[in-house]
Amino acid sequence: MPMSRCLVAVLAVCAFVAPWTMAHAETHPGEAALVREVAADTGKDPAKLTALLDGAQKQQSILDAISRPAESKPWKDYRPIFVTPERIQDGIAFYRAHRALIDATAKKYDVAPQYLIAILGVETRYGHITGKYKVLDALVTLAFYYPPRAKFFRKELKTLLELPDSKLAGPLDTLTGSYAGAQGWGQFMPSSIKAYAVDADHDGHIDLHDSLPDILASVANYFHQHGWKPGGEVAAQAQAQPDASVLKYRAKPPRRTLEQYEALGYAPLQRMKPDTAANLLTLQSEHGPQHWFTFQNFYVITRYNRSPLYAMAVRQIADAIAHGVDDPAAVEAAP
Repeated sequence: MPMSRCLVAVLAVCAFVAPWTMAHAETHPGEAALVREVAADTGKDPAKLTALLDGAQKQQSILDAISRPAESKPWKDYRPIFVTPERIQDGIAFYRAHRALIDATAKKYDVAPQYLIAILGVETRYGHITGKYKVLDALVTLAFYYPPRAKFFRKELKTLLELPDSKLAGPLDTLTGSYAGAQGWGQFMPSSIKAYAVDADHDGHIDLHDSLPDILASVANYFHQHGWKPGGEVAAQAQAQPDASVLKYRAKPPRRTLEQYEALGYAPLQRMKPDTAANLLTLQSEHGPQHWFTFQNFYVITRYNRSPLYAMAVRQIADAIAHGVDDPAAVEAAP
């Protein structure tokens, strides 16, 4: 091509590209790269993806909230927030109202029904507090403006943008949830919706806000897929000898046996098989250190939320619900 014709062609391309680039300058840092990735992976329209992200707002309140999580508190301060007579009483009432569905779901996925209820109780007070933040605002804020965990939240934002309509409770720009971008009664992040959410009512749509069958089955499937052991213990109190070794909690599948712990100065307060694998968790209660053996099912709960305080709150609420569902007087929190 002659040089003059080549120059004309280049100028023509620039004339087309430059206005597009100027008109679509990034609203959020890193937005354009994310749009390119999602469009390449899914074939979705880049202009529509850009419009969605342009409409999301950075929220300072989200940045403030994530800097002070409840899980940073000691157990003596964390427990009263979640393990309350009101939450247990509400859980018992919820179980009685939906017992057939809850028991059927628990049986299908081989999990304990009281733990499905306890998760919903800790997460959202049985659907009453699901969060009022726009999910796009939350994930955009944390993906683009929160460096400590930007990698994690960018991945969640990408997953959200890639989810098919059948796995969304509504249009992307209308979804609401927690300050971290979790949705529904069970507070599922986009990656959990993608991997574990279930269309249990078979309407061709997963709704974790308004379909109780979908909500319960999704939590149950999460537990099942992470290795819940049917009939297995979750946690048991331990007694420490005065000369017991100081042991740090291991956020890993339990490997050390109770027999090995006894050699280190810790013994269960109830009769258990010596070869049972466990971790040791020490909590700071109002009356001093409190020791617990935690088992595989406890570890599964920490896959839902990594905090052992969260898992212990779920365990205590679940036990109280199981004891109280057939006993109207049993509404007090477990010790």
